[in-house]
Amino acid sequence: MNASQGAKDQVGRLLTLVPYLNVRGPVPLQEAARDLGVTPRQLLSDLKVLLMCGLPGGYPDDLIDVDLDALQDPDGDGVIRVSNADYLARPMRLTPTEASAVIVALRALRNGAGAETREIVDRALAKLEAAAAEGSDVPRIDPGQDAADTDQALLATRLQEAADRRRQVLLTYYVPSRDEESERRVDPRGVVTANGFSYLDAWCHSAEAPRLFRLDRISRAEVLDDPIRTEPEAPRDLADGLFARSEETTRVTLRLAPQARWVVEYYPVEDVRTLVDGSTEVDLLVADRRWLDRLLLRLAPYASIVRPAEFTDSFTAAAQAALRLYS
Repeated sequence: MNASQGAKDQVGRLLTLVPYLNVRGPVPLQEAARDLGVTPRQLLSDLKVLLMCGLPGGYPDDLIDVDLDALQDPDGDGVIRVSNADYLARPMRLTPTEASAVIVALRALRNGAGAETREIVDRALAKLEAAAAEGSDVPRIDPGQDAADTDQALLATRLQEAADRRRQVLLTYYVPSRDEESERRVDPRGVVTANGFSYLDAWCHSAEAPRLFRLDRISRAEVLDDPIRTEPEAPRDLADGLFARSEETTRVTLRLAPQARWVVEYYPVEDVRTLVDGSTEVDLLVADRRWLDRLLLRLAPYASIVRPAEFTDSFTAAAQAALRLYS
């Protein structure tokens, strides 16, 4: 065995030895060696290394004290006694910096982990973040804008398991275009990710068509015992965008003044063209005309519909109805 292997093995034994002594207290050397699966000679050697361990600083009062006389002296009783290590009995507390480092490391581990490992990591993250947020002497840790939502991660795991088991799911889902929640019974196909959001790809029994449900808009998801009614399918590949061409979507062209140019960054668009007068034409796919009406009401007077013409009539009617409310 080379030196590096010996050191690695000894660190592993010390990590086992310290909590063992913390729980047992004074214990005969022979008994401890038997419990730990090492020889008494090896255990004595490890205890001599333990003498050099302790709190940061390295001063005598910082280091763990082991009564070696009781172990090496011919008149000693052969009992391991450790002192100056009261902090070993205290629950471990992390500083905000240490807790943040552990949380960030767990999130990085989760990105490349399998489903079973992700569930374990998610539980650990939930406990760490709750402890960091609620500790009386530990300030709340800011997880950052890109931090994974633990509840959402657990929801994704549950939904993917339902898809793997081919079980129906009952969703309570918020629909932004109608500003309302609806209940949907779906046959889940799998969880997919696009543009920084996670979606459940599923066959919706209400719409009688496949639908994408954004996980952060699902307020409740109940996995049912009922098997799915449709043929099992893999979730869709969203690499080319969320909106596939279908009979349920209409390509709409808008002309945007510079004040409304933010639409291009905020919504998925099919094409963008800058015009000579400084305005912008954008093409986007619209599945619900009411959503487009609300968007144009927000943008007015800095946006107009180029085509199709019937969408202009719909928006004009919505604008007139809004104006009548003021009269």
